[in-house]
Amino acid sequence: MKLFVDNLTNVDFSYLHPHRGLLGESWLVQLVLDGSLNDQGMICDFGIVKKAVKQWFDTYIDHALVVPTGMPRLSHSQDDTHTTVNWLYADGRALNCRSPKQAIALVGIPEVTPHTLADWCNAKLLELFPDEVKGLSISFVPELIDGASYHYSHGLQQHDGNCQRIAHGHRSALEIYIDDQRDEQLEAQWAKRFEDIYIGTRDHLISDTDGMHHYAYAAPQGAFELKLPADVCYLIDTETTVELIARHLADQIKRDLPDAAVMVKAFEGVGKGAIAEA
Repeated sequence: MKLFVDNLTNVDFSYLHPHRGLLGESWLVQLVLDGSLNDQGMICDFGIVKKAVKQWFDTYIDHALVVPTGMPRLSHSQDDTHTTVNWLYADGRALNCRSPKQAIALVGIPEVTPHTLADWCNAKLLELFPDEVKGLSISFVPELIDGASYHYSHGLQQHDGNCQRIAHGHRSALEIYIDDQRDEQLEAQWAKRFEDIYIGTRDHLISDTDGMHHYAYAAPQGAFELKLPADVCYLIDTETTVELIARHLADQIKRDLPDAAVMVKAFEGVGKGAIAEA
């Protein structure tokens, strides 16, 4: 017998891509359990499945920086409280991140793809279930987005939860309306501008020299630092919540179209986001 749960949860995280660098991502999680029936005629109770799997992803993957330790030009180290990751782009430019241990997932694979990360997660998750469960298969599915989307990473210093982590991210849709009419050309322009971007808060930028941005802040989980090329960053004057990103976009578009009514619907991963008008 097999038990399946479609769209059990979704994970929002960032990872290191061997060519694109720091990449924000959002995937839906699908689950299939293979096993024998217990005395209740079940492989495992749906409630137990959902709670256990979601809690595991919330702990180890969601809102973390996932680092495939087998990728080229990568080194990493850990002390009692923090993990440090150093990686070189193909052109020799550097990306450095130092974060509390729980904010970085070191994964023993050469590259992050939906398939390779799922295989790594499968072995870890099987340990959560009773003996009736003989096999487990996780799959990750990107959301189908009809229109413009972009991958971005950020960190929210003032957030009490895991959003405070300096390098987590999302793959997000974007809708822009001008005088109540959707403008797909503007959506594509802004999605291209935000492609594989780190959206940084100006107050977190402690150094901007030699073409590199160095961000740092202290948050409840600990001290965070991130250094990466300036040309993969976009600075705003506020925290980078989806509400403030939406407002920033609406204000920027309004400057170019002062006589128009502007509405921006900015998503943060799957099925959630903010609307701003200007």
